[in-house]
Amino acid sequence: MRTPLARETLIYTIARLLDGVRHVAVGASSPMPAAGAMLRRALNEHEKREQVRISILGSVEHNFFTNGSVELFDCAGQGRIDAFFLGGGQIDGAGNVNLVGVGDYPQSSVRWPGSFGSAYLYFVVPRVILFREEHSPRVFVDKVDFISAPGTSEPGVYRTGGPYALLTSKALFHFDKERPGFTLESVHAGSDLTDVTEATGFSFEHAESPETTPGPDDIAFDLLRGRVLGELAETYPEFATQMRRDIAAQSEPALKTMGMRS
Repeated sequence: MRTPLARETLIYTIARLLDGVRHVAVGASSPMPAAGAMLRRALNEHEKREQVRISILGSVEHNFFTNGSVELFDCAGQGRIDAFFLGGGQIDGAGNVNLVGVGDYPQSSVRWPGSFGSAYLYFVVPRVILFREEHSPRVFVDKVDFISAPGTSEPGVYRTGGPYALLTSKALFHFDKERPGFTLESVHAGSDLTDVTEATGFSFEHAESPETTPGPDDIAFDLLRGRVLGELAETYPEFATQMRRDIAAQSEPALKTMGMRS
């Protein structure tokens, strides 16, 4: 049985979350979302389904924009981007994202890069996937210190976009806009409900025994370790190289065991 790396499970989960999208946009410093989008495209082509267009800011090969974020915002406002990814220094149970800093603004004790276009894209992109590898109470808080991008809006506010899912190194959550709030969908291998609850600063709904997040099947495995890593190397060479090293390191014990048996 093939055992995926933890990051391969995350990439495969992103690909599953992108099922059905036609156009996905990815920020300039998002190698795993980019890999997930590439895997979704490869899976669609393998299954002879509708083609997926990927726009990765900063990429030459995987970006049809010529004027960077200006065209991205125009395209999103016209309803021609189906999915996007947002991270944050803080994310709370209402789906609010903080990209500004810790403490009372403007006297923040810690400052982050800033909001940029996060609020705008949060309003106009239908499927915004919140992605943050670190899963800890300092990231997932009860209430963010500053709202860079609001998870929900008051009744009567026209809004086509918003949070769709939250993916971390421990678990996958889906967002219920009616409640509003997060529901635990599945827990990754190596974690459990207690682990996730203790690492999360906001409350969430969950089953008594949550499901385990599935890893890639054989087809996704082959595409991920072959075609996708090759495509990823154009925009994120260091990440692709590190993934290959991790795969090689994982394979070494098995190869040694096979050598001892032969």
